[in-house]
Amino acid sequence: MLKLLTTFRVVYETRNFSRTAELLFLSQPAVSNQIKQLERELGVILFERNGRKEMKPTKQADLLYERALVLLEEWQETQQQLLDEQNEEEVCRIVASHTFAVYLLPKLLKDLLLKYPKINFVIAYANSHDALEQVAKHEADFGFIEKPLETSGVQRFSLMEDELVIAGDPDSQLWLVRETTSGVFHYTQRYFEEKNIHGKKLLVKSNEVIVALLKEGVGRSILSKRAVPPEVPTEKLAYHRNFYLIQRTNLVSENLQAIGKEILRYNERYQK
Repeated sequence: MLKLLTTFRVVYETRNFSRTAELLFLSQPAVSNQIKQLERELGVILFERNGRKEMKPTKQADLLYERALVLLEEWQETQQQLLDEQNEEEVCRIVASHTFAVYLLPKLLKDLLLKYPKINFVIAYANSHDALEQVAKHEADFGFIEKPLETSGVQRFSLMEDELVIAGDPDSQLWLVRETTSGVFHYTQRYFEEKNIHGKKLLVKSNEVIVALLKEGVGRSILSKRAVPPEVPTEKLAYHRNFYLIQRTNLVSENLQAIGKEILRYNERYQK
């Protein structure tokens, strides 16, 4: 059954038998047969097939996917405990949005490393939408995002506030803007609409690159005040946002549960 659930998980995420076969090193007929076998054993239809390629998951598939993520993780946890009675380093995977990853996560991680020396932390960064997707798919245990996003199977907690400013040459007509899925894009678009700005825009998919351009005197941008170097001129905005912690609803590991609580305690200390 676990083998069938593993195949189902990948099919659900890719919506494609051929892609699933590539990822699992199986033949396409083998993938199709495993899904049919799972449907027979469960007595439900998991995918509606329209044509050769289009696949739409049923409501039963949506429910099974959420449960399968938990079941597969519990099995991996059990295997690890059986293989290693000494309980060697456990992995905690964290994904953070750009601003949080660079300007807030290092201090938090310093505390976590001291409190949990046996935990092997793995850090990645992504925009808010991608971070949410990684947590929802159990590819990360915790995420830090800049937008109040939600999805099933993921809990969200409000964290500290962040102030946004206009940074860069005040006379420049060039605006450096992040991609639409970034946390700051909404505020940039809102400012452009309020001020009726239609000037030239340069899409830059990295805060660090934007900051480097601003230091060279190139353009203007709306950024977190935390990200702006002292030598770059700024202008105040009436925009404030919150950072958010997201974590999987069902954390199997007691250590991961404790880390989630520690993050919230750290946030309370930070705000005092």
